[in-house]
Amino acid sequence: MADAPNRTRYRIERRALLGGAAFALTAVAGARVPVAQSLDRVSFQTNWRAQAEHGGYYQAVAAGIYRRHGLEVDLRMGGPQQNPAQLLLAGRVDMIMSNAFQALNYVRENLPFLCIASVMQKDPQVLMTHEGNGINSFEDMRGRPILIGAAGRVSYWPFLRRRFGFTDEQIRPYTFNVGPFLADRNAIQQGFLSSEPYAARQAGANPRIFLIADAGFENYQTTIDISQRMVNERRDVVQRFVNATIEGWAQYMTGQGIEAANALIKRDNPEMDDAKIAHAIRIMNEYGIVNSGDAQRLGIGAMTHERWQRFYETMRDAGVYPAGMDFRRAYSLDFINRRVGMT
Repeated sequence: MADAPNRTRYRIERRALLGGAAFALTAVAGARVPVAQSLDRVSFQTNWRAQAEHGGYYQAVAAGIYRRHGLEVDLRMGGPQQNPAQLLLAGRVDMIMSNAFQALNYVRENLPFLCIASVMQKDPQVLMTHEGNGINSFEDMRGRPILIGAAGRVSYWPFLRRRFGFTDEQIRPYTFNVGPFLADRNAIQQGFLSSEPYAARQAGANPRIFLIADAGFENYQTTIDISQRMVNERRDVVQRFVNATIEGWAQYMTGQGIEAANALIKRDNPEMDDAKIAHAIRIMNEYGIVNSGDAQRLGIGAMTHERWQRFYETMRDAGVYPAGMDFRRAYSLDFINRRVGMT
């Protein structure tokens, strides 16, 4: 695959693993000579341009965590012209950043792929409106026009429709800018927790945020998806990647010692700056996006059978998935829930 402008690869140099790394010993003229182990190569595709919401992966690169786990990670940045799931299905990347919907889609289409970890315990999708316009809950939005993008219409919108009685007649097209929102004090629009509300505030608005996850939308977000074949054939490599990634996220969310990771993010995505990154980290911590719920007792990346069942049944009842689907084929808990990165 040819490199695209919105993709940067970080090649970790093959060399002796430092800082307590293992060495293979071989006999050379009767002497025991250490021979550096080669690093196992893994490619990982993110779901959008570099940002703080991908920070744990960049931290694992910048801080040498992947290298310490014996990995050479090819971190590929996503963007509007990238479809991570297609790249995974075509075998052009080992792992991708995705969500619970995609994992359930593998099952529905009988494809041998699955989810093995979820960095975000809460989906950061929000609806936002203007403070002081009488909208104080999701129930208050019933019957009002809402700016929703195409992806939202097939993911969280069916949930909102069933849970709060929303109707498709409320939908208005969302053009991925806050201009229409700023121009209408009664506007309601979709957003990403750390993005659209921030842009609205920078433009002088005072948005009120409604996190859809807090209304019971249990979509796992920023997941790690992989082929069943890789799980079977490279199990140790997969475990080391998951552990290193969790360590990277545990470090990144503290906001300390992450300057090198942020420099990589800003290099990949010049639209990011220190203020945006700091805001995103603060807001992710404030809302418990990464470290809440099951992650607080099982570690970052946590998933459970019970939550997967609830999410499948919720979306089944919303008409997204058929009854009787074997949802457990969508995921594996084998690589997570080990309290990695917890002090």
